[in-house]
Amino acid sequence: MLATSMETTNRAGALSADVHVPATFILELLDFICNELPRWRDRPDRAVETAETILTSQLCAHLNSAARHAAGWDILQFRVEEPDESHKNRKIDLVPAPCGATICIEGRSYTDFDYLFPIECKRLPIPATADRDEREYVISKHSSTGGIQRFKAGHHGSNYNMGAMIGYVQEGTITSWYSQIAGWIIDLVNAREPNWTVDDQLQLDSNDQKQRLAILNSSHTRKGSLPITLRHFWLEMN
Repeated sequence: MLATSMETTNRAGALSADVHVPATFILELLDFICNELPRWRDRPDRAVETAETILTSQLCAHLNSAARHAAGWDILQFRVEEPDESHKNRKIDLVPAPCGATICIEGRSYTDFDYLFPIECKRLPIPATADRDEREYVISKHSSTGGIQRFKAGHHGSNYNMGAMIGYVQEGTITSWYSQIAGWIIDLVNAREPNWTVDDQLQLDSNDQKQRLAILNSSHTRKGSLPITLRHFWLEMN
């Protein structure tokens, strides 16, 4: 009786069969997240918040619900404040991960203990306090908490060649922030900041003024780890 009971329990708690997906799965997942951003912002039952951590928790909850009801995405879960795979003392703001399945992509298997890629979330603008740098989406003079900076230094996703950043635009416009961030990167290059070049600039892919959502891309070389491509989603919140 005991053996039968244990076998039943193990089967019930086991993951389902491996799910093999094409290399384009990550790009399709990024598109899924992008499409859900304005839906999350515009939900009438969403409490209006401004704090980055609360916004990201809200978004995580919405993405989990959306994935459950979207064909093909119910094999996913989203989590916040996840330890980085290589730097356990550092937290990643948001990650997608398998749920109830092992996802296999190009020979690598991901279980629910893994994440598929890291996502960094930032407010635009950053709160104006003495210990914060207004350029924090890019870099911080006070610490290694700059958004792009974390990826370039390999502090986030050093074993990944794809990541994402979400910008919660709370003041100004997408167009004005595109110019501002381009200027900050040029300033870093002109100041000969180590490892920063004009190749770190963001490229605007699209700016949907109806949805108030922009998609941008950037590519960055990294010492001692894989180069990384970042997909940036900027969402005007007001």
